[in-house]
Amino acid sequence: MTNANTSTAAKLAGLAAGTYNVDPAHSVVGFAVRHLMVSKVRGRFNEFTGTINVAEDPLASTVEAVAQVASITTNDEQRDGHLKNSDFFDAEAFPTLTFKSTSIRPDGDDFVLVGDLTIKDVTLPVEFELEYEGASADPWGGSRIGFSAEAEINRKDFGMEWNMALETGGFVIGDKVKITLDVEAVKA
Repeated sequence: MTNANTSTAAKLAGLAAGTYNVDPAHSVVGFAVRHLMVSKVRGRFNEFTGTINVAEDPLASTVEAVAQVASITTNDEQRDGHLKNSDFFDAEAFPTLTFKSTSIRPDGDDFVLVGDLTIKDVTLPVEFELEYEGASADPWGGSRIGFSAEAEINRKDFGMEWNMALETGGFVIGDKVKITLDVEAVKA
């Protein structure tokens, strides 16, 4: 092994090759966006699936995930309804968001997960700052791994243009959306 491979192996201690399925009961697919120029609204998707295929060379691993748009929640029923309509996600016409990785590379003590994010039939490359949280056996004989990740996208790039100007300047909703993932997956 080269020094780079040894370093990567050390950062990924306990990560065994194989297929892992995301455990939605122990994972979060969340987001945050500026609201009224003074705070952030946070939300999440409650229904999602994902598969992590860990390769012998972890940098050759792949990730695929799907979130159900209709499961979006921001703890405000009226806002959630607006997010599901054609001003934003258009859940009826585009019921899912998808992500499919294209590469993983080391970045200091962590990694960058690169992939294609599809929202409203628009597919764009996105880079997630990825942190490996560890691996553990569970009490039921399974093997689990954990990751956290963050990325920032511009909602307008995905066709979500709706906004309203404020009398004091600025807009009701910011363009930048931070995506946050906390993922626990169990080996298949």
